[in-house]
Amino acid sequence: MRFLLQAALDAAPAEVERVRSLGYAGWLDQELARAPQAPTRYEWMLAQGYAVEENLNSFRGADAAIWRGLIAGSDPLRQRMALALSEILVVSMGGLPMTWRGFAVAHYADLLEAQAFGNFRALLEAVTLSPAMGVYLNMRGNRRSDANGRLPDENYARELMQLFTIGLYALNADGTQRWVDGKPVETYAQDDISALARVLTGWELDDPQRSEPGHVHRPMLHIAGRFEPGDKTVLGRRIGAERSGPQALGDALDLLFQHPNAGPFLGRQLIQRFTQSNPSPAYVGRVAAAFADNGQGVRGDLKALLRAVLLDAEARPAQGGNGAGKLREPVLRLVQLARSFGAGSASERWAIGDTSDAATRLGQSPLRSPSVFNFFRPGYVPPVGELGARRITAPEFQLCNESAVAGYLNYLQTWIFNGVGDLRLDFGPWLAQADEPARLVERLALRLSAGQVGVQTQARIATALSTMGGGTDAARLERVRTAVLLLMACPEYLVQQ
Repeated sequence: MRFLLQAALDAAPAEVERVRSLGYAGWLDQELARAPQAPTRYEWMLAQGYAVEENLNSFRGADAAIWRGLIAGSDPLRQRMALALSEILVVSMGGLPMTWRGFAVAHYADLLEAQAFGNFRALLEAVTLSPAMGVYLNMRGNRRSDANGRLPDENYARELMQLFTIGLYALNADGTQRWVDGKPVETYAQDDISALARVLTGWELDDPQRSEPGHVHRPMLHIAGRFEPGDKTVLGRRIGAERSGPQALGDALDLLFQHPNAGPFLGRQLIQRFTQSNPSPAYVGRVAAAFADNGQGVRGDLKALLRAVLLDAEARPAQGGNGAGKLREPVLRLVQLARSFGAGSASERWAIGDTSDAATRLGQSPLRSPSVFNFFRPGYVPPVGELGARRITAPEFQLCNESAVAGYLNYLQTWIFNGVGDLRLDFGPWLAQADEPARLVERLALRLSAGQVGVQTQARIATALSTMGGGTDAARLERVRTAVLLLMACPEYLVQQ
């Protein structure tokens, strides 16, 4: 169950039995062989009638499409990987000033899902040429220099290196920083950003129309007359004047893909998203080695990378281990709740919406990061407490404060007791156990936390339930709902190990 709560979005009994039958590696093999689901989010929005003029400049339907995939998708590993990638290769609804923006962000989520088990080099190119990323980080419309003093926009060039591929500082193979004369070694300089920005000129949306959103799921096209001529030198490598815009882009992406930082930089972040916040250098090194060579001489194989992350000996250390585990992201808590208790939307509206408000909702909403730096930074160390004193990275704690804790609990209570929109949780299968509070709590704790909630906490919850009335289905339902709320509120659930 611990494995499923890392690799999937819940730990349904049928999936537990499948893991027991196939083993971890066998389950992964089957999941990695699954094709992306149909319809895509983009296609679902079309089918639901969102491609109408009143939605030209809105995100209407996009949140629903994204939540639908996470809650109802039958491919939890792919959904989990696509969510992780959306927090590394960030596009946010907070910065998409374009027509058909809802369809654009839905397509970007589809793109990440489609590329999730492919090669990182192909993923980089697809992300770079996607309309959503083109608008979000200003590569769309980026033009050559001119006599009036215009210079190519450097936004995407900077973030492509800093956040998407190699990071600010040179890394050893195990993800630790390289130091020379007491200082970390920078991976690039301003001249590299400027040169890469010149490489990234000439790209534009493919025939945008106000009448329909088709262009948002076509890669951007290149306009040669807007491309910056001349040699460019990026990270010490010449990209010659003879190279066309698409060729120069390919050269630059190859250069970043082959950079020695790429494996440990990406690998460490995927470890953080799936298994633990503060991985050891040895763990990062093994994952980076899988990125460098999948065993068949192929670099950047995301399937090999995921296998290395999830099958490593350190992925599931003894519970309570030194620095092991991670704070569960609010989005993952909500998705687990919805999937564990059969939430669905009969109307196909999936009216969960934007859950970004920390005071009243989750403080996090998929593809609604407040900036390109995601909801939390991979190197974040809480400023106070034992984690801060020991310099332990814990990215998700960047979302954790008094307001966010209260907001989460109130929103959780709304879901459990009332539902949201037409989404309701089905606690019917648990009613038969409600007359035995200790057994009910034990079984729910197993389902929700793989038994991570300790016996003392379970006993306290069971004692509280015993004070509630019983004997009727209505009373039993209240007990089940209260048990779920208290379990998902306790620290032993919130910190996943």
